[in-house]
Amino acid sequence: MGGVAHARLKNLDTGAFWEHGFRSDLKMEVVEVERQNLEFLYATADQYCFMNPQTFEQVEIPAAVIGASGKFLKLQMQLPIEFVDGRPISAVFPDIVELEVARTAPPVHQQQDNAWKQAELENGVSIRVPQFIKAGDTVRIDVEGLKYVERVKGAAR
Repeated sequence: MGGVAHARLKNLDTGAFWEHGFRSDLKMEVVEVERQNLEFLYATADQYCFMNPQTFEQVEIPAAVIGASGKFLKLQMQLPIEFVDGRPISAVFPDIVELEVARTAPPVHQQQDNAWKQAELENGVSIRVPQFIKAGDTVRIDVEGLKYVERVKGAAR
């Protein structure tokens, strides 16, 4: 009996995922993936516009390709974009991003260390942060889990 390798596959046209088992004797075609570092320029309702900093060529990428992580894009942020046959298929976001806290309740210093409160970041995303965080602080956020990691710098007061 031969072995079976299970894989999670993504349809590049529809973005749908499915699981499939492959026999060990099956031969697969290798797809060449090209990676380019592109600079984020602006977003519309259904497109994100990036520019190649060397050639100044602009590339419009559908919002479905960028996904939910698109809310973490900042102007002039550089991201590796993966292409197959000249078509963008994914954007590689950093694991951690730094954002400023736009709104939160005032800091409470008499609370326990494990007490958390809601905070809204500059990009509109709400997360839970420790009590000592105040509006204007810059914090590191885990993009995948939308979790607070640490405070980078406090607000100037």
